[in-house]
Amino acid sequence: MNRRSSANVPPGVQPGFFEAPVVAAPPAGAPLAARMRPRSLDEFVGQEQVVGTGRPLRRMIEADQLPSIILWGPPGSGKTTLAMIIAAQTKRYFAELSAVSSGVADVRKVIAEAAERQKITGRRTILFIDELHRFNRGQQDALLPHVEAGTVTLIGATTENPSFYLVAPLLSRSRVFRLDLLTPEVIAMIVRHALDDMERGLGAEHVVVDDDTLHTIGLLAGGDARTALNIVDLAVASTEAGVDGTRVLTRETVEGAAQAPTLLYDREGDAHYDTISAFIKTLRDSDPDGALYWLARMLEAGEDPMFVARRLVILASEDVGLADPSALPLAVACQQAVHFLGMPEGRLPLAETVVYLARAPKSNSAYAAYNRALADVELTRNDAVPMHLRNAVTGLMRGMGFGAGYRYAHNEPGHLALGQTHRPPSVEGHVYYEPGALGDEAKPR
Repeated sequence: MNRRSSANVPPGVQPGFFEAPVVAAPPAGAPLAARMRPRSLDEFVGQEQVVGTGRPLRRMIEADQLPSIILWGPPGSGKTTLAMIIAAQTKRYFAELSAVSSGVADVRKVIAEAAERQKITGRRTILFIDELHRFNRGQQDALLPHVEAGTVTLIGATTENPSFYLVAPLLSRSRVFRLDLLTPEVIAMIVRHALDDMERGLGAEHVVVDDDTLHTIGLLAGGDARTALNIVDLAVASTEAGVDGTRVLTRETVEGAAQAPTLLYDREGDAHYDTISAFIKTLRDSDPDGALYWLARMLEAGEDPMFVARRLVILASEDVGLADPSALPLAVACQQAVHFLGMPEGRLPLAETVVYLARAPKSNSAYAAYNRALADVELTRNDAVPMHLRNAVTGLMRGMGFGAGYRYAHNEPGHLALGQTHRPPSVEGHVYYEPGALGDEAKPR
C-alpha cells in the first residue's frame, strides 16, 4: 500500500487522502454483524458459485485484473462484504457511496480524487455504489466515461434485476454476478463461527446452542446473514448466564428475538415478480398445496389482495378456459368478494378460488386461438370487410351492394347459414380454435 506523509500531500488535498485504510475496521461496540464481516475470500461462505475456487471472478480478483462488476442479490447475501474483500485483496483504495443519498456531484468528487490518487501514487480506486439501481439514467450515464477509461473500477450493488434498472451502456461495460440467498445450513455455519470467535464474536459469552436452534435461526433469517447475526446478538444479550457461566440459547429465545421470519418481498421489485410467477405456474400445474403456499407468502408479506384476484381472473381465462367455463365467473366473484370484504377476511375467497382453479381441468385453447387469429390480423389488417357482412343502413349503401347476399341465420334450417363465409378471402378457411381434450371442452357440441 502506497503511503505519503502529510508534508507531501498536494495543496488542497486533505491529509489522509492517500493514507486511508482500504476498509476501516468496525469499532469495538459495533453490532455483531458488522464485527463478524468476513475479511477474506476464504471466510466468505455461501456464494461458491461466484467466488469459489477456480471461478472466473475469484481468478480475476487473485490476478488483480478486476473489471467493473455488478453484484446482484438479495439483502444480506454479502454484496458489500465482497466489495470490501476485493478492495483489501487488490490493495485498492475503497470509496463508498450510496445511491440513496448521493448524486452526480458526489460521484464527480470521488472520481476526481481517484484520478489524482492514481496520478501521484499509482494506486487505483474501487468505487462501490450501494443500491445502484436507485441512480437515474443521467446519474448512471455520468459514470460511463470514467468506468470506460478505468479511472475507477466500479462495483455496483443492487437487489433488483440489472436488466431492468441499469442503462445498457453501463451494463455492457460491466460483468454481472448474481449472489443467492444463503441457505439455512450456511446461516448456521456463520452463526456457529460468530459464537465461537473470541476476538470479534461472542466466544467470551460461552454460548451453548444445539443444532435445532441453529436451524431455527437459519429459517428465521430468511437467507440474510445480517439478520441472523442480529437475532443472535439480541438473543444472547437477553439470556442470563447460568451458575457455570454458560448461556444456553434455546429455540424459544431466538424466536422471541426474531418475532417473525423475515419475508423478502417488495411489491415493486424482483421478489414480487418472482413470487407471482411461481404462484401462476403452480396453479397451471394443478398443484393446490403449492399454490396455497405462494398465496400465503404474498398475502403475509403485504401484497395487494386485489392484484392476486386480478391474476386469478386472468388465469381462469388463459389456463382453465373452456375446459371449465365456470372458472371465469367464479374468479370474477372472488375479485368482487375480496373488494367487498377487505383483509384479512378476503383471504378466504382467495383460498377457495385458488383451490378450485388448481383442481380444474386446464385448457389454453381460447388463448391460443386468439393468438392465431391475431397473427392473421397483423398480416392482413387492411383487408376489406366482405360486402355481404356490411351493414346497409342507407339506400345509397344498399345500392352499392352493402349487405347483398347475406343470409339471416334464423331463417335457415337449424338456424345455421351453412356455407356462408365470414372472413376476407385471404384468411378464409384458416383454423384458429382447436378444442382441448379435457373437461367441458371435450364434450361433443
